Amino acid sequence: MELSAILKRFMERSPIPVMVRALLERILNAERLNACFARVTQKQYTRELLFSSIFELMSLVVLKAFPSVNAAYLAQQARIGVSITSVYNKLNGLETEVPAALVQETATEFDHLITQLNAPCQALLPGYRVKMVDGNCLASTQHRLAVLRDKSAGALPGKSLVIYDPGLEMAIDVLPCEDGHAQERRCSIASRTECKLGTCSSWIAISACAATCSRSPAKAAISSVGITSRCHAGR
Repeated sequence: MELSAILKRFMERSPIPVMVRALLERILNAERLNACFARVTQKQYTRELLFSSIFELMSLVVLKAFPSVNAAYLAQQARIGVSITSVYNKLNGLETEVPAALVQETATEFDHLITQLNAPCQALLPGYRVKMVDGNCLASTQHRLAVLRDKSAGALPGKSLVIYDPGLEMAIDVLPCEDGHAQERRCSIASRTECKLGTCSSWIAISACAATCSRSPAKAAISSVGITSRCHAGR
């Protein structure tokens, strides 16, 4: 493949950004994203607005290129080709299984690349694949919705449990929960991830009570980490 002079210059002077961009283009291309959506979704369908377009809009907002979905939409309006109402309808109806599957599939692809390069990090616990699980607890949202403007309390966003693999240095799974008032324990991780990799695993749970132990750093360190279970399915 013939490379342009500009790309060659970037490769010579800034090879790491070029490599990262190439990896992201390979793993997160529109064809893969739309195929993942079509395979997982049960209620939504694709007519004019592609899931890959929604993904790109949200990426621009998450990476702070634009302050809101509407601002990102205005910059991409000609290319997207649908109304902002259609964009929000697609976002509001997005099933939680779709982003979860996207995290799993991209993590699997990057796992294969890291394995081929023989570049995993040093094992935290030799003989086991360590996985860390932690949840989020976001504050209430602003009163942007008309139904909330005369209320003193703000709506709580959804929660999620994220499973992190320190050997790969990336999140390998996520369990979204639409109920902002739910406890993290409601999101069970055993049925989805545990034992399906065919390897011995050790789970490390990051406890929410660690935030309340700030007066005692030693106590916080003890409270925040605990090995919850091991799986010997691979033996």
